Amino acid sequence: MADTEHFVRDDVRGFLDMLEQIGGKGVEEVGAVEGRNQMRAMGQIAEAPARPMAVRKDLTCPGPVGDIPLRFYDPRDSREAGPCVIFIHGGGFVIGDLEVYDSLCTEIAHQLDLPVVSVDYRLAPEHPFPAAPDDCEAAARWVAASPAELGREITGLVITGDSAGGNLTIVTTNQLVNEPAKVPVIVQAPIYPVASDTTHHSSLRDFAEGFLLTRAAMAWFTDQYGGDAGDPRHTPMVGDCSNTPPTVVCTAGLDPLRDSGREYAAHLIKQGTEVVYLEFPGIIHGFTTLRKAIPSGQKDLDAFLDAIKLMVERYR
Repeated sequence: MADTEHFVRDDVRGFLDMLEQIGGKGVEEVGAVEGRNQMRAMGQIAEAPARPMAVRKDLTCPGPVGDIPLRFYDPRDSREAGPCVIFIHGGGFVIGDLEVYDSLCTEIAHQLDLPVVSVDYRLAPEHPFPAAPDDCEAAARWVAASPAELGREITGLVITGDSAGGNLTIVTTNQLVNEPAKVPVIVQAPIYPVASDTTHHSSLRDFAEGFLLTRAAMAWFTDQYGGDAGDPRHTPMVGDCSNTPPTVVCTAGLDPLRDSGREYAAHLIKQGTEVVYLEFPGIIHGFTTLRKAIPSGQKDLDAFLDAIKLMVERYR
């Protein structure tokens, strides 16, 4: 049962109570395939509808072991040269896909008035580390080269994603800082990311159960993903983050991963990176794709996207 001493918003409490009544097993009990089905079903019930887009089409780009599926969004039919958003979805490196994150990508494209490319990277356990970072880096480099398939001249990248996708946002940005692509990353914006070793964080203990993402699920995801925690492409804070571009980080107050995002933002600030850090109280991990079930999360998403807009305007 969720600990009542923490501030929990009314709509969050209602959603958590509903989940408790439904019951059901965690992803660590049902496995990857059923976990993917559960995440899609949750999205159909709990996520806000997609925004209409002038352009919404599925594409592929070359990857290290074959084509990588992508989805391209743009609220405009055509536009002048400018930045493009790369979105990297969450789901513990194991679950999550283009469909689960379709509505969120349309929201990002609408609010930022920028094209968005969503990356359907290979998932563990079938494709463990480093398949995901390899695919995300390849997709980012492809977008940076203004491929004909996009019909846009790209002048810079805005890389964002949630949870595991927040980790991959940071990892991809770091790779493109170390070995520049055709255009620079002008802003990175991880959403409740896994940036460091989470096992020693108090948030993992405080929100271990009863707040959607559990400690048991996190441990299972980490095990499925594999890889070496000492590799900066796995745990980005163990590497050099000194030349990180302007960054927007947001965390959820009731999230087992909260302290990882806090730690990462503080680390960047100490190194002199321009950072906007937003922590949204009383809300849970995953809120950006639960906006029908948790309507108050829309204002938090709006604030996060406003901060990205501010950074993009300053650096485009």
